[in-house]
Amino acid sequence: MDTKVVSRGFAGSLPVDSVQALASKNLKNIPSRYIRPEVEFVVSIDESQQIPVIDMSKLDHDDGQKKLHQACKDWGFFQLINHGIADELIEKMKIDTQEFFKLPLEEKMAYAQLPNEIEGYGQTLVRSADQKLDWNDMLFLFPLPVPLRNMRFWPINPPSFRETFDKYSTELHKVTIYLICQELGD
Repeated sequence: MDTKVVSRGFAGSLPVDSVQALASKNLKNIPSRYIRPEVEFVVSIDESQQIPVIDMSKLDHDDGQKKLHQACKDWGFFQLINHGIADELIEKMKIDTQEFFKLPLEEKMAYAQLPNEIEGYGQTLVRSADQKLDWNDMLFLFPLPVPLRNMRFWPINPPSFRETFDKYSTELHKVTIYLICQELGD
């Protein structure tokens, strides 16, 4: 299996400690990079502003296509239902992802981002040493196109992760192509 690292021209990140590593240090204070005093968190629920729900099974009708177009135009995102991806596959992807993040830090670090790359385990888009950071770790992978996959970053534990992610990304690709064709009117 080829594990050659290929840069894809995306902006990478400066290396930073993983959040799990920081949390394991039992620090008395949260590092200043993770404190955002300028952000005031206000939770507001406005029932009139519900996220659009698009039923993929109805996109062959003019009304469904109009609703999709309006959601893209007004919101930029939407919830998609009846998309045809098996619930079992979605659940398996969730479980495999959760199992990866439950692994010991040393095991996850085998998939760590390389300096100035975006793929792998870590944080993304860290541009400066004083940049405010999100309190999270992530696993960023490019699943498609298949010939450009960098398997060095695809976890082998849990053992089903690679196969599940391959199937899941293939199904998402089908949905994406279908939605784009619907939006473009093809």
